[in-house]
Amino acid sequence: QVQLVESGGGLVQAGGSLRLSCAASGSIFSISAMGWYRQAPGKQRELVASIGSGGSPKYADSVKGRFTISRDNAKNTVYLQMNSLKPEDTAVYYCNADLLTVAARRDYWGQGTQVTVSS
Repeated sequence: QVQLVESGGGLVQAGGSLRLSCAASGSIFSISAMGWYRQAPGKQRELVASIGSGGSPKYADSVKGRFTISRDNAKNTVYLQMNSLKPEDTAVYYCNADLLTVAARRDYWGQGTQVTVSS
């Protein structure tokens, strides 16, 4: 069984930083893209950043220049370094991974971690 476990959320003042981590575990053959999504109250879930197995990060326009996504393939872990945080970054952040197991290839999601930015 595959699990994605997130950590690193919390409460921070505007202008501050947080680092999110997401570790995938279980019977994993390989992981393709990994990414972070977020969902604010009353809004749809949106892609924040993604990264392929070989690198090549992509970012939402709203976070370019402030957030950095990275991954450690040896640890099946993806990170999101968030700097210069704004109140509008407040949301539940979800980790996502496109991975291959013995059963099939599909998307997996973490349980979500709350990020709250106070003004």
